[in-house]
Amino acid sequence: MTQTLGSKRCVPCEGGVEPLTADQAQALLKQLNARWQLLDNGKKIAASFEFKNYFRTLAFVNAAAYIAISEDHHPDISFGYKNAKFEFSTHAIGGLSENDFICAAKVDALLA
Repeated sequence: MTQTLGSKRCVPCEGGVEPLTADQAQALLKQLNARWQLLDNGKKIAASFEFKNYFRTLAFVNAAAYIAISEDHHPDISFGYKNAKFEFSTHAIGGLSENDFICAAKVDALLA
């Protein structure tokens, strides 16, 4: 049985490995909610989320931050009154790793 992205754990990445290829990134992207997009020539993934109010936005951002801390893989997050934007990239390798997709899947699961 294949393990889903959301059930996996991030592995430490301090560099020394190649970023995912465009084909690998596209295959993993298909396992995420359609809101996620490849950006910067496949070097990052990003998604925007809309909420009813600031309280719900902030609660979502805090829950996602908890995931990032527990996985030790941190996105760039920007948010306002009713929206939040997340960008994942593995800075140590200058592109995408499976960790980015694992964390994105876990962020998606917050809304399930």
